[in-house]
Amino acid sequence: MTRWLDDHEQAAWRSFLRMRSRLHAELHRRLQAESGLSISDFDVLVALTDRPDGRVRVLELAAALDWEKSRLSHHLARMRTRGLLTREECGDDGRGHVVVLTAEGRAAIERAAPGHVETVRELVFDALPAGDVEALARISAAVLDRLDDPVDPGDPVDRGGPGGAR
Repeated sequence: MTRWLDDHEQAAWRSFLRMRSRLHAELHRRLQAESGLSISDFDVLVALTDRPDGRVRVLELAAALDWEKSRLSHHLARMRTRGLLTREECGDDGRGHVVVLTAEGRAAIERAAPGHVETVRELVFDALPAGDVEALARISAAVLDRLDDPVDPGDPVDRGGPGGAR
């Protein structure tokens, strides 16, 4: 049986969808205008700069970004042509490839990061009281946990109150 959203849940869900879409578009627009990087470029460069040596196996990068391998492959090829990274055969087993951050890629993220952080602060954190920042962190963690360990649709969901799920 379908558990339809009530009016309150529907309003919250639609508000979330509008916010997600508008926030992503505005972050992309500003990042592109200020640095020439797309959000996807930025995500890849952040993942590489998170590594002490600026290197990561392609499959690990795909998992970290939650991207399909084909999407990542095409995107990395475009970034390589711009000199932001290189690709090398994996020395461990010769079966995979490693993505390597170039000096140009490091410089690009170092130029882009301050403006991007200011945009995130302005659009998200400056709009929220401190308690809401904690709530955002809790909500995000709960949804991510659910995505990592999905519930069987046939199992009843404990909604924590009398009457169970709606």
